[in-house]
Amino acid sequence: MLPAARHQSIVDAVQRERVVRVSDLAQQLGVSPMTVRRDIEILEESGRVERIHGGAKLPGDASTHEPGFELKSTQLTAEKRAIALEAATLVHEGMAVALSAGTTTWALAKELVNGPRITVVTNSIRIADLFHHGSTSGAARQPSTVILTGGERTPSDALVGPIATATLKQLNLDLLFLGVHGMDAEAGFTTPNLLEAETDRAFVAAARKVVVLADHTKWGTQGISTIVDLDEADEVISDSGLSGDAQRILRDRVSRLRLV
Repeated sequence: MLPAARHQSIVDAVQRERVVRVSDLAQQLGVSPMTVRRDIEILEESGRVERIHGGAKLPGDASTHEPGFELKSTQLTAEKRAIALEAATLVHEGMAVALSAGTTTWALAKELVNGPRITVVTNSIRIADLFHHGSTSGAARQPSTVILTGGERTPSDALVGPIATATLKQLNLDLLFLGVHGMDAEAGFTTPNLLEAETDRAFVAAARKVVVLADHTKWGTQGISTIVDLDEADEVISDSGLSGDAQRILRDRVSRLRLV
């Protein structure tokens, strides 16, 4: 493959995945990791990608930039569904289960609609709507109870702010599934929205168990506001694309890392 074509392939991968690893690119392109690193350096000089440890990401992927729900829901759909299927095994009849806003937690909600009857607490309009429309199986069953927090709406269709936070402070939850914008060894689990971070912290405080749902592209991404440190999660469910370094850090910091 000519260098120009290789460079375009790298740019396409970054635009599609947001974060890519050198090792994955080397395998896909049939070249050495050193060649990929040199390509990334050239692409960074032209402003087409930004180098990060072990890979590349979108340039200027600012810590306050918050992609809309529609765009995010079309990305990494296979990984998100696999994560959702694994997460669903933790949910049992009668639980009070919180789902924060996000496309991975939304994927989980699609699995839970036909699952055991639970009480769902969420600040996601999309997730509440899924449960409102009920089972897609057509089988007669008592629907789950849904509590929607209320609050100010964000681009990712999360309800945040003092109303949402005040609602959560009144609740005791068995299990929280937390969606995040990014996860990082230093910054922890982050979001680009300051009010969403505050609301997510209220979710964490209300829950007996915290499970973070995050595909591999979230590693190395930092939003402006930290929700909680890595060691405040009981479990992280991610996919096998997660780098070896990330896996080692997470296994050291959280009680359990599940890879799908």
